Parts: sequence; C-alpha cells; structure tokens
Amino acid sequence: MGAHLQPLALRLLALTFPLVAKGFPDETLEKAAKSEGYCSRILRAQGTRREGYNEFSLRVEGDPEFYKPGNSYRVTLSAATPAYFRGFTLIALKEGKEGDKEEDHAGSFQIIDEEETQFMSNCPVAVTESTPRRRTRIQVFWTAPPTGTGCVILKASIVQKRIIYFQDEGSLTKKICEQDSASEGVTDKPILDCCACGTAKYRLTFYGNWSEKTHPKDFPRRTNHWSAIIGSSHSKNYILWEYGGYASEGVKQVAELGSPVKMEEEIRQQSDEVLTVIKAKAQWPAWQPLNVRAAPSAEFSVDRHRHLMSFLTMLGPSPDWNVGLSAEDLCTKDCGWVQKVVQDLIPWDAGTDSGVTYESPNKPTVPQEKIRPLTSLDHPQSPFYDPEGGSIKLVARVVIERIARKGEQCNIVPDNIDDIVADLAPEEKEEDDTPETCIYSNWSPWSACSSSTCEKGKRMRQRMLKAQLDLSVPCPDTQDFQPCMGPGCSDEDGSTCMMSDWITWSPCSVSCGMGTRSRERYVKQFPEDGSMCKVPTEETEKCIVNEECSPSSCLVTEWGEWDECSASCGTGMKRRHRMIKMTPADGSMCKAETTEAEKCMMPECHTIPCLLSPWSEWSDCSVTCGKGMRTRQRMLKSAAELGDCNEELEQAEKCMLPECPIHCELTEWSQWSECNTSCGKGHMIRTRMIKIEPQFGGAACPETVQRSKCRVRKCLRGAGMEKRRWKEAREKRRSEQAKKSLDSEQYPVCRMKPWTAWTECSTLCGGGIQERYMMVKKRSKSTQFTSCKDKKELRACNVHPC
Repeated sequence: MGAHLQPLALRLLALTFPLVAKGFPDETLEKAAKSEGYCSRILRAQGTRREGYNEFSLRVEGDPEFYKPGNSYRVTLSAATPAYFRGFTLIALKEGKEGDKEEDHAGSFQIIDEEETQFMSNCPVAVTESTPRRRTRIQVFWTAPPTGTGCVILKASIVQKRIIYFQDEGSLTKKICEQDSASEGVTDKPILDCCACGTAKYRLTFYGNWSEKTHPKDFPRRTNHWSAIIGSSHSKNYILWEYGGYASEGVKQVAELGSPVKMEEEIRQQSDEVLTVIKAKAQWPAWQPLNVRAAPSAEFSVDRHRHLMSFLTMLGPSPDWNVGLSAEDLCTKDCGWVQKVVQDLIPWDAGTDSGVTYESPNKPTVPQEKIRPLTSLDHPQSPFYDPEGGSIKLVARVVIERIARKGEQCNIVPDNIDDIVADLAPEEKEEDDTPETCIYSNWSPWSACSSSTCEKGKRMRQRMLKAQLDLSVPCPDTQDFQPCMGPGCSDEDGSTCMMSDWITWSPCSVSCGMGTRSRERYVKQFPEDGSMCKVPTEETEKCIVNEECSPSSCLVTEWGEWDECSASCGTGMKRRHRMIKMTPADGSMCKAETTEAEKCMMPECHTIPCLLSPWSEWSDCSVTCGKGMRTRQRMLKSAAELGDCNEELEQAEKCMLPECPIHCELTEWSQWSECNTSCGKGHMIRTRMIKIEPQFGGAACPETVQRSKCRVRKCLRGAGMEKRRWKEAREKRRSEQAKKSLDSEQYPVCRMKPWTAWTECSTLCGGGIQERYMMVKKRSKSTQFTSCKDKKELRACNVHPC
C-alpha cells in the first residue's frame, strides 16, 4: 500500500482482523495523535465503500422516534441473508458532536452475549466484536442518557471482507431524540405503518436455557419452571408491556404468580386491536433435553393492521422476573412479511416486587417502578450478580418463523424457496381454550369407534389433570369425544345419512321378569344425492327387572348410571344405584341389592411436584436475651388432593441475642467474730462470700465485710496486769494458729489454673456464643469442701444480623 500506510491506523480500524483499505496521510495521523482520542479516529476512518447497498441495518427495538431518559432499549445490528459481516463498531453520540471528548458520548451500552460482543479496550464507550468471524446479527442494550441530553445518533460500522460500511450511511445510523416532558408516560409507537397485503401465519418456539448447569448460583432445584406463555399479535395502538413502562395488573400476575388469566382477560378486552391470542403450556422443570420434551410452541397470525407481536413468561420461582418480546414488528419495509426472527432473551424486572433472590419473600415495591432489564450489578445476593459487571448469561431463545401466507400478497420482492415451502403449511388449528393454570398429561390414543357400520358413532380419549395452579379457575373435562363411523365409511359419501345421537333407553316394559326397552334417533341431514335413508331410527333390546316374580320378592327400579371413578389416576372404584319400588307382598325383608360396585381404571398416576410459596421471613427470637429459637413457614399452594407433599412447611433454628445480665449473688453473713480486745473498747467483724460475680451489666456486689463496736470489761492498771494481758494474748494467738493448722489438714485450700482463652464464636452472624474455663489445679479430697469446682463463663458474639 506504500509508505503512507500506517499499521497502527489499520489495527485501530480493523481491530483483530486484516483488511485492505486506503491509508491515512502522515499529517492526518499526527493531528489525530495530538488533538483527538482513539474513539474519534475510529469515527473518521475511511475505506472502500459500495453504493446502493441495503444488506445491513441498525434497529432499536420498537423503532421509537423518542427515548425516555434512563430507559433501556434493545439495539440490533443485522445482515440480511445471504450477507454477513466479520467485524463491527457501535457507538452513541450526542447530535452534532465529533466524539473526541468523553462528554460527546450519550448513554451507555450493556453487553448481552460476551461471546459475540465486548467493549473496546481503548474506547470503552464503544462496542465491538469479541472474535472476528462470520455473523449475521448482534444485540446489546442501550440505556438512554439523563434529561437534557437532546437528540442522540447511534452509529455502526460494518466490516465484510475488504469492504467497510460506515456509520454515516442511512441504514447504519439511527437518530432518536429525547421525549418532551409533556408527553411523559406516552408509549412509543412504531413510526411506520404496515403496507403488506393479506395475512401471514407464524409459529413461535420457546427454547429455555435456564438450568443449574448454566446458572448454578442459588438455583431452585425443586421448583424451577417457566410459566405458561401468554401474548398476542396486535396493532400499534395496544402495548402489552415495554421497557420503561409500568406493568399492568395482568403483567404483574404473570410476573409474580405465573398466572396468565388476568393477562389474557386484558388482551381479549382489546379485541379490535388484537388478531390472535398466543398461548403455550408451562414447563416443569424449566429445562429438559429436546429429545425428552419438545420445546413449547404456539401459532398466530398477523395482518396489515395488527402486525406486531408481544409475549412474556415468568422465570419461576422469582420475585417478578420475566422474559419476552415487546412489539416485535413482522412487517417489512418493502410490504412483505418477515421470514424468521431469532432473539436471545435475558430476564427483566416488572417493577412490582423488591425481592433480590429466586425465593425472596413477597416484598411489594411501593411506589411501583418501571420495567427494566436485570443487570449483573443489581444486588450482591442476586443470582445474576457479578462484581465485575459482566453480562448476564442468556436464559432463553425465541424463534418466530413464518409458516404460511394467505390472501393476495403485494410485496415486490420475489419469493424464495423458503417462502414457497412455508405457504404449503397446513391450515391453522382450532385454538385451545384450556386455561393455562391447568396442567394435564398428554391425551391417550383415541378409542375404537362405537359404530362398526356407516352409522355415526363416537370415539373417546382421556387425559389426567396433574395440577391445578389456580383453584379459582375451573379445569375442563378430562375426557374428549369425537364423532366417527365404521371402517370404509366416509362423511363425504353423497349417499350417507347424517343421524343424531341415540336418545336414552326407555324404561323396561315390565316391572318384574323379562321385558323389552327401546331407544330412538332422528335424521339430521338426508343424503345429498336425494336417496332415502336406510339406516334404522329405532332399536329394541331385551331387559330383565326383578328376576324373581314371587310374593317374597321386592320390586326395584333399573340400575342408574355409574358414578365417576373414585380415583383421578390409577385404579379406583365406581358405583351405581337403584331404588326399591315395592316391598315383598308377604311382608318379608327385601333381599335385592340396591348398590353395585366395580373397579375402574384411570390414566397412569404421575408424580406431581409440590407447589410451595416462598419461605416467610424468620420470626423474632423467642427470648429477649441469651439463647432462644426462631421459626419460618411456607404454604402449600397446590391442592392437597393432587398428591402427598412431603416437603417441610416449617423450619426452626437456634438464635443468640446479647447475654442476659447476671446479677451478683452472695452467701449469708457469717457469725460475728470475737471482740479484738481482751478488755476495754474494740470491734468485731462478720463476712460473706461472693457466689456469682456480676456479668453482662448485672447488678454489682454490695459490701462483703461489716464492722461493729464491742466493749469488754475494764482494763486493770499496773505492770503485773500488763504482763498478764500480754500472756493471755500470746496464748490466744497460739490457740488460733493451732486451729488453722487443723482446718488446713481437713479442708485444704483449692488451687485454680488461670482462665483459658475464649473459644471461637459458634456462628458467623445472628448471635453466637463464646466460652472460657478455669480448671482446678489441686482438688480437695474432702466431699464437704464444695467450693473446689471448675468454673465456666459465657459471652455473646457476632450479634449483627446475617
């Protein structure tokens, strides 16, 4: 490329992949190095361009014309098949700014998939590819800047082989302006009306990727699930949910309870703006291999007026976390219908509950907050927390694929082979109106037809009700019937009569013995070829009532219909009854049975998961100081008759509050001592011992020694008297020493070791205990000397809450 080609400039532009481009003049680079940052040099890079291309596009979810400050938006950079790109750069600038200063950039990006995208190391406000490889689509979240920023320009550059497509060219540049305060709370609408003709039919398939393997932190092993999917195809005049908006009551019930009932009610109230209600079954557990359980799917249609689709499903258990799409436009700008949409999903917060973990107790958010995507820095206890602020791992993927088109189409783009094959798909099935709160087993195979001729008969299939998540919503029958005919017969045969069902049998013609009974049906539609109906409209059969017709027999009615089986699954019993019409004529007792029972078989029983509420908060400690107990509870949400639930509903654990005060305890006073003089005035004393030293703020010990005055006989005067008194005192001292020596032999003094160090605290938080000991060094042999014992002290520790 010549001496003017600068390797550094190429690396800054192409990042980690080689490409051929026009070089920078030395003078330009020198100026850039002096006055501009790395981000600005990327924006000013030049390369080979192609005119009139439309393979690449930059799109903000919902195509809003205005942004709400602080709200988050999904931004998608995509290539139309068969185009692709290897590298890219994505950046957001304030309108009219060059990007050479930090304040020129607007808002912030959030990485969704680290394998696809990353922040540029030398330009951290810009997003680029993680590895250079062929790709057709990337997604990031962009959080709008604060109020007063004005219009923002989102720009992308694409590198495909040796061609560089730049931000300043139409489809790779999006201008979005700040919403006026006067229009605060107004939902952004797609700015373009749909010009497509006819209708299109799509299939939505949901692939959950939330499991203990992908998201191990605090994963709820027993209760993990995806709630029933609920959504609709709708017009731009109705929005089910959106980032930055407030959750409706229906969205709140899906987000917190996983119940789609209220959401479906809200959707059906918008009948003029809704074409199809989208529903798919819940998934228990949240993830299983596709060869074990097929991914849930639903089919829906769109037309020119209702060309958007939205849906949501709860990640359960959780405070109010969901995934879904909002106002996904399936109409193309060239008046056609999108062939396929693939979106990776991360969870979002409905703003109605402030819990931070999967099984946090209910904690309503007051006032309610706006819907927003979860981030890895929301709370340290969050299962998605990452102290480095990395991206949240994807929890699901949704694929929306066109499977048919109906009516005259007006798009100018020729059909490809996918369009032709898709239009050969079968017609849309009748909508399933089973409530999403009823979880059934699969239908059993159809039974054989009750008719072996060309007469109309019935066939039956069964399913088992496994769980009723909302007891206030009734679940439909577990049996399904379908008209049928015998082998070789066809409803389309022009000579076939359409007959009604048989009317119930008439009573038996006799009240005792053998008689006859009959039943009838009528012709609902005569043969189209004008022929007569040759099928019978009446049939008769024998019946027996009261087999013994004697004076000692009683008259009874015919047997009634069988009751329902006593078991909902497995083996049970069913009964039928009849009544006594007349007792025996001879006055004897009636021996006829009036109740009959037999076994019945229902579909095989399956283990039904316990549906439990989250644990409540721990109760207060049972004591105000020292050791106690605290408890917490949870409730069984599924009906008790659905199966035994062995999960514990109450838990208890020890708790430790600061130690209770220990007051000083003393022995009783001793006897008063003798007077300390042998004559004249003196004093005597008495003492008491400390049994328990005060601890933890207890009352201090009072005095342990008391003195009292005493008076003995008058002292005699003279030297002889002094000598006598000295002699008496000496004898007294000798007597006391002898007594002490005797006491020492009988009750030797205890010798104690020093206090040991305090042990480690028994708990890290919530109140624990520490101990220390003083052991006897030399223990008395006398059983009467009770003060010679090991000593032990306790104190509280780590009393801060967990």
